[in-house]
Amino acid sequence: MPIHLDGATGEGGGQILRTGLALSLCTGRPLQITRIRAGRAKPGLMRQHLACVLAAQAISDATVTGATLGSQDLHVTPGPVRAGDHDFAVGTAGSCLLVLQTVLPPLMLADAPSRLRLQGGTHNPMAPPFHFLERCFAPLVRRTGVGLSLTLRRMGFYPAGGGEVEALIEPAIDGPQPFDLMERGAPIEAFAEAVSPGLPRSVSQRELAALARLLGWESEQLRELPCRQNEGPGNALMATLVHEHSTDLLIQLGERGQSAEAVASALARAVRAAQADEGAVGEHLADQWALPLALAVLNTGRAARYSVGTLTEHTRTNFGVIAQALPVCFDVVKTPSRHEVTVRPNDIAPA
Repeated sequence: MPIHLDGATGEGGGQILRTGLALSLCTGRPLQITRIRAGRAKPGLMRQHLACVLAAQAISDATVTGATLGSQDLHVTPGPVRAGDHDFAVGTAGSCLLVLQTVLPPLMLADAPSRLRLQGGTHNPMAPPFHFLERCFAPLVRRTGVGLSLTLRRMGFYPAGGGEVEALIEPAIDGPQPFDLMERGAPIEAFAEAVSPGLPRSVSQRELAALARLLGWESEQLRELPCRQNEGPGNALMATLVHEHSTDLLIQLGERGQSAEAVASALARAVRAAQADEGAVGEHLADQWALPLALAVLNTGRAARYSVGTLTEHTRTNFGVIAQALPVCFDVVKTPSRHEVTVRPNDIAPA
């Protein structure tokens, strides 16, 4: 039975397309998606969305219609997923990590390891940066028994792009195993990093100094990341909060005309909000964790839970898309301080 998705449902962004593609390949079911990004200023497939479609096609020898720039309708009939070595390039500064987000779920269920070489943007607005996936997302995937290692070969910023990431995926012998993640645990460390390739070094130094003043952090918590001049121009200020059971990473990208102090101030607000959060995972990780956990739940038939402080419309939309294609339910209980999410097979009654 085909998977039918309305690309304008809920949050209405590219996540519906990426999750739909991943689900089609995981289940072997054809995908029919209409009104792709219909509510956006530039609706339909943009370059980075098209790169996700072509990557899904490449690893499954899928038959695809509607894979053109600006298309709002897409039909995909997948074949068997092929593990192995694959190269994917966005062709612009669009995020290559969103391509990884598309092909990881089917490749983590494949019958052999895969090595991916991904080219495009690595630190983009409205997309998970490399360091977030490496530090926050990949450790959770590894706890399911699936091997996932990520290496940053070259940073890529808008508008030049040119970034490169290598991903190694090792499927679990008995398939992914679910686990509960209800508490983040005790804080272990917090640190900030700044990178500004192609810009004066003083940009990173001023950002770190301003952030330290705002948060009361010590000099040993401040780091300048090494970079090559031809990786920019670009600027990112990041804060990593490591806890016993999970890690969160907040990022603020610098823009032309924005002072280093303004970048630091915006990041400091995000850090304070994250520190006050009582969920085990942050709002972005709650979204990205939904599909890998659902696949692990179906593999074993066991329900699993996690908690998040803020449950965004983006995440709720993703829950709905996954539940349309997989026999799982997402039960959400709101408490005074957080949301508690249970992912369970349809044949298991709610707790």
